[in-house]
Amino acid sequence: MKITILTLFPEMFDGFTTNSIIKRAIAKGVVEIEIVNIRDFTLDKYGRVDTPPIGGGAGLIMKCQPIVDALKKVKTKSSKTLLLSPRGSTYTQNKAKELSKEDHVILLCGHYEGIDERVNKYVDEQVSIGDYILTGGELGSMVIADSIIRLLDGAIAEESTEQESFENGLLEYPQYTEPYDFNGDKVPDILYSGNHQAIEKWRRKQSLNLTKENRPDLFEKVTLSKQDKKLLEEGKEKASWELAAIEKGKKFIK
Repeated sequence: MKITILTLFPEMFDGFTTNSIIKRAIAKGVVEIEIVNIRDFTLDKYGRVDTPPIGGGAGLIMKCQPIVDALKKVKTKSSKTLLLSPRGSTYTQNKAKELSKEDHVILLCGHYEGIDERVNKYVDEQVSIGDYILTGGELGSMVIADSIIRLLDGAIAEESTEQESFENGLLEYPQYTEPYDFNGDKVPDILYSGNHQAIEKWRRKQSLNLTKENRPDLFEKVTLSKQDKKLLEEGKEKASWELAAIEKGKKFIK
């Protein structure tokens, strides 16, 4: 897969492409990331890529010509072009999955007070990472690129993505590390039980309750199975299967 990012500030992506999962995915050939400087395409004799808005107003607006020429240079028949914009639909994990199936994704970063309205006809879609204002689309494009890349085959272990928040419409269950007791705050005993079926049920129960309490908007969209409803009915009380697993695993607690 190839991801092309059109930006006025390519240096912002130096750290993004040279660290952690992204760096390894590039090295393994899982993804190609192309950073394109929109400034390289301006025909303005002074090298300008922005201008005050016609009709007056605050700030500067990015001009059509450099953006459109940059897009024409990088687009192919298989490209999917997205403009980072507050007008766009809110970005979700499902959208990340959809984009991860594309051959080529182009992310266009706006900056300053926005871009010339006429650029919109040259993009396939507008997308927003949330209802707040950033200086430009660069940080948003990193968010989107990261979310896509980690879903690509070979980027990370498949099981790492299967159990994450939002993958099944729920928040992820709590995770713990050693020591068992940290300042009186203990790891749930069931995780030491060795009973994988009981642990999976406990984790599902935690995910359901965490989502219901913290993200009721997500919870409303979840289709609950009979088992899910039973786990929710148990509330915060330990069920018989949970108590049995805990009792069996106590000898493993250090």
